[in-house]
Amino acid sequence: MPHQFGGPIAMNAHEETTRYALHALLQAGADKAGCSVNTSTKHELSVERAELGLLRTTVNVSINMLVIKDRKKGSISLNTLERSAIDQAVTEVLSMAAASQPDQAYDIAEAQEPRSFVAGGTEPQLDLMYDRMKEFVSAVRVKYPNIMLQEVYLSFNHSKSSFMNSNEAHFQTSQGIHRCTAIFSGQEGDNVSSFIYTGFARRELEQPLLACGSIDTRLRHASEQVYSQPVWGKFTGDLVIAPDCLGSFLGFITRSLSDRPIIAGTSVYKDSLGQQIANPIFSLHCRPVSPEIADGYFVTGDGYAAENSTLIDHGVLRSYLLTLYGAKKTGRQRAVNNGGAYVVDPGDKSLDEIIASVKRGILITRFSGGSPSANGDFSGVAKNSYYIEDGKVAYPIRETMVSGNFVEAFRHLSAISRERVDFGWAVLPWVCIPGISISGK
Repeated sequence: MPHQFGGPIAMNAHEETTRYALHALLQAGADKAGCSVNTSTKHELSVERAELGLLRTTVNVSINMLVIKDRKKGSISLNTLERSAIDQAVTEVLSMAAASQPDQAYDIAEAQEPRSFVAGGTEPQLDLMYDRMKEFVSAVRVKYPNIMLQEVYLSFNHSKSSFMNSNEAHFQTSQGIHRCTAIFSGQEGDNVSSFIYTGFARRELEQPLLACGSIDTRLRHASEQVYSQPVWGKFTGDLVIAPDCLGSFLGFITRSLSDRPIIAGTSVYKDSLGQQIANPIFSLHCRPVSPEIADGYFVTGDGYAAENSTLIDHGVLRSYLLTLYGAKKTGRQRAVNNGGAYVVDPGDKSLDEIIASVKRGILITRFSGGSPSANGDFSGVAKNSYYIEDGKVAYPIRETMVSGNFVEAFRHLSAISRERVDFGWAVLPWVCIPGISISGK
């Protein structure tokens, strides 16, 4: 759970380096400048082919600098805190700005109250991490004996960052988070399921790994999908989208609300603010600083203290995802966050009730497809999925083509589950979308 602390910011190595770099940029002639210094330390345990590996620790350092001079912008990153390297980078980034094209929309965040943000711990609990991994491997071996754990990683990540700009915006953050990722498949003799990937994030390891995110459900899927069958024929049916897959579908909406398509005027939602773009049962929020989101963020990429927001409220578009640049370029309002940290409100039906309402369709858990067209048309492959007929999950299916239109899919979305999965970086339900073209053999 994120905890925020305001007030004076204590000077430390990060602050000193950030202040040094910012001062150097301004002394070198920048009209406006911003700088962030970031250090991240990762302590990671691994499992490869069901065997516990060694603990490894990695440390990464980065400095990001941005300058604006004569309405021209330059930016540069480096991975050292050495003052000589910073001095050289200052010269380089100003040269980059001088060689770029001017744009009246280039700007930096205005002055804000200095704030420090703290979330999670600062040191790993290595014994607990080891015990949780060992417990997980043993539990999977017993519950899903046909599962091959290809790779599992459990890490504790602590990051510290300092941000300053020449308008006196000043933030400091310290975040600690556990992240787990797993890749596995089912195997019985010569029959093998496709690889399945899943993961989650938690502040604390209070629960067994098997109880977090969707990992238990996905292990069951891999175990069952050792024996799959084709879908026969081509038909129009319902797509029940699992939480693991829902992000792929939400991505069309969130990309369409961002700088590039809104500035270019190519977004299907460019004139839709305040209008109904989805079924009224659908609400989508960005909550980077909410207790609901373990793996959130406190400062936006353009230098503001992040806030929670609602993108879609009962089907009505309430906000775009424009940065400061996008807002100045279009004359629209800047978003109060970077997007991500998505939370979809639960519905009023259980997953079993949703499936029971499907005459014919697919329960899709992984979607693989190219970029949709500008109007939202999409086509791709349903992987690690199931065939539904007469209200029942019939059998696991082999890769099957599905196609439709994202805009119409959200307009006609027919059901949202009460159950949701907390991934740590998102909280998502199952949703049902009718009218999807399904192409089997």
